[in-house]
Amino acid sequence: MNSLISEAKAQKIWFDDDNLWISLYDGRSLSVPLAFFPRLRKAKKEQLDRFEISGGGIGIHWEELDEDISVAGLLLGTGDLSSSKK
Repeated sequence: MNSLISEAKAQKIWFDDDNLWISLYDGRSLSVPLAFFPRLRKAKKEQLDRFEISGGGIGIHWEELDEDISVAGLLLGTGDLSSSKK
């Protein structure tokens, strides 16, 4: 995995009506459609705002929504993998 991906860490997270936005410590910003993550898309704004940046910035966790997203996965274009879980 490229170091620009594996070392990427989230600094700030916010939402607009359709997207999850992430500002990285290295200055990059990333926008990902909420449609990629059904739990987030169905959540209320208050639920979306109750996240925790985990692992020093390598992940985002929503306890109430049972959702975990890795920053590296977002940069690689990985969407919701819940349909592949058994």
